[in-house]
Amino acid sequence: MIVWLNGAFGAGKTTTAHELLDLLPGSTLYDPEVLGPGLRSMLPPDRAEAEDVRELRSWRRLLADGAAALLAEVPGPLITPVSLLRQEYRDEIFGALAARRIPVCHVLLHCAPAELRTRIDGRACWAGAGTGRPPGWEVAQLPAYQAALPWLSADAHTVRTDGLGPGEVAVLVAAAVRAGAGALDIVQTPEPSAETLAAGVLLFDEHGRVLLVDPTYKPGWEFPGGVVERGEPPARAGMREVAEELGIELAAVPRLLLVDWEQPQPPGFGGLRLLFDGGRLSASRAAELVLPAGELRGWRFATESEAAGLLPPVRHRRLTWALRARERGTTLNLEAGVPVGA
Repeated sequence: MIVWLNGAFGAGKTTTAHELLDLLPGSTLYDPEVLGPGLRSMLPPDRAEAEDVRELRSWRRLLADGAAALLAEVPGPLITPVSLLRQEYRDEIFGALAARRIPVCHVLLHCAPAELRTRIDGRACWAGAGTGRPPGWEVAQLPAYQAALPWLSADAHTVRTDGLGPGEVAVLVAAAVRAGAGALDIVQTPEPSAETLAAGVLLFDEHGRVLLVDPTYKPGWEFPGGVVERGEPPARAGMREVAEELGIELAAVPRLLLVDWEQPQPPGFGGLRLLFDGGRLSASRAAELVLPAGELRGWRFATESEAAGLLPPVRHRRLTWALRARERGTTLNLEAGVPVGA
């Protein structure tokens, strides 16, 4: 297990983590910040200059790989004091940990803004030392923390630290961990070991907007669907996924809109991505949608332009061509998001 201590920069996560080592038997401090300097030394200058190491996808992947490697050597839990204020990074990292069957206990250390600012001011003499960050960086991140509080509070178990020392906070965190507070139920989706065939289903409302879902285990929004199982017809796989993810049973086999060959990009293997036309959902049926909590946190209908701000670029290109195919009553063959053939 990994106990993730989240919170604003300067909230006392690291000092609390050290106190926790004496309270949780077998625990080990796992501070992914130490991965940053070595990674920066190997990256090209234009990538290594990122102000925040969290912006580096390689760092986020190394974090999960490092946790798995460390847990092969120590009993755990791992205590990880890292601020994680962007939900898409949370999804990517926690999803990668779940794929490696590493449970996550997410704990938010929170105190009133005035006290937090006092703590940061008291650290001003060494803030940013050894991190490559300029003095005052922690204060500049406070608006980002306030903006993240709504989803952080919903996702993590909150421990109020106002007026408490690190030892007292650690006692509260240890009690919460033992009680199972903050334990996240994230679907364990193993990373592919070969090319995959995946089927997505587009569902529409009466205004022609497409239904998108928000996974808890990877960044960005997605279409309902998933990997086709061995021996399973792709269209039936899409129907199964719609039933499992949304609680909706499609009455008829959906029509194929496009096939897109996704180019392998290490560490990914790529494969074939199919999109089907699942037809229109009435408002009453949409109101009956039931999401699996460990897999999806939300859904919405979106126009094509709205989807551009929700879907990763590769999925949005796929959606654009699927909508064109639907308008024309045809099926398109794509390679890496570009139509080929007649």
